[in-house]
Amino acid sequence: MIREIVKDTFFLSQKSEPATRQDQPVIQDLLDTVRANADRCVGMAANMIGERKTILVAQAGKDYLVMVNPKIVDHSRQCYETEEGCLSLTGQRPVKRYSVIVVEYLDRKFKRKKQTFRDFEAQIIQHEMDHFEGIII
Repeated sequence: MIREIVKDTFFLSQKSEPATRQDQPVIQDLLDTVRANADRCVGMAANMIGERKTILVAQAGKDYLVMVNPKIVDHSRQCYETEEGCLSLTGQRPVKRYSVIVVEYLDRKFKRKKQTFRDFEAQIIQHEMDHFEGIII
């Protein structure tokens, strides 16, 4: 189900809680919503659709990668500064991102994964993970 994008900064500033298998409907809603906004969005965190759960979707190639309870377990020393926008906010804001990250996460079927991401994919994931901490860019 396509959900409305949350723009309430008080809600968005609250930390998210770990997801469980009972949150499967949230995963589908997140995918439906990000696909419906594909012309202006490359990733989405669950709190952007009103669910304070640590679930994100990020564009990876032509499709979206689902990450449940992701953790960055390693990253490059190299960082870069850029500007990012967010569907939940207007305008763009400066941010600093790691060039390379290693993430452990559960996939949509709750199977453990560990993967290295670089450049723009790494940036998308870091942006969405900031949402889990209530960080609003």
